Amino acid sequence: MSARDFTDRDIHLALDAELPEDERALYQSWLDANPDMKARAGRYADDLSLIRGAVSGIEEEAVPARLAAIVTGESEPARPAIRSAWWRQAAAAALIFVVGGAAGYFAAVGSVGEAAAPADRLADSAIGAYVTYAVDKSHAVEVEGNDRDYLQGWLSKRTGLKLVVPDLSAQGFELLGGRILPDGHSAAALLVYKDPNGNQVSIYLTPEPKMKAKGTYAQGDGGPTAIYWLDEGFGCAIVSTAPKDVLDAVAGNAWRQLKEGLAS
Repeated sequence: MSARDFTDRDIHLALDAELPEDERALYQSWLDANPDMKARAGRYADDLSLIRGAVSGIEEEAVPARLAAIVTGESEPARPAIRSAWWRQAAAAALIFVVGGAAGYFAAVGSVGEAAAPADRLADSAIGAYVTYAVDKSHAVEVEGNDRDYLQGWLSKRTGLKLVVPDLSAQGFELLGGRILPDGHSAAALLVYKDPNGNQVSIYLTPEPKMKAKGTYAQGDGGPTAIYWLDEGFGCAIVSTAPKDVLDAVAGNAWRQLKEGLAS
């Protein structure tokens, strides 16, 4: 195998210690020759460490009967869902995660995401990014928000979108910064904001050509809510646990600025 043949799948295999021994030297050479992929491998390793810490001990627990019933289609989840079929797929991913351990999550999530409709995938990815990064005070962003122009240019270049970084000061939110996240075969931008009361808002942006949709998805039980759009060649989901009126105002303001930026 030549160095250029390695992919994201090989990164996950390496993290799971499942990469064939005779390919490990070539894999390391490939990483050294591809700084972007090496940085991605580092982020995946950090994510894996965070997830393993969060679920430490869970893999030893028995799978709840209600979760097993959802996976097999014998019952529907109690909380609202965008699509019942999607929730069965998500529950299946959760079952794989519990049984297979944290590392297996990354391999499983790709197939579930590809099977879901773009709107479902956007809302789910945005909430996942919020839960993983936006509320993590020490790792919320890669690039600080004190240089808005640089951040805007960096995110636009990495995602291929003509992005603006919305100003949410009218709603009392200060920009903390942003980061790039993998999103299937493309990249997604994540912007994180915080108000003086500790409420945090994230804006998740990714290319979604030729798709149009909009909606709201609430996890329930005090979990985050996502307000999302697919239009103008990109998908946008604004996520927070802030009160509904606050999130509505933030979403409307952010979407207006993003559309104006595309038209400029």
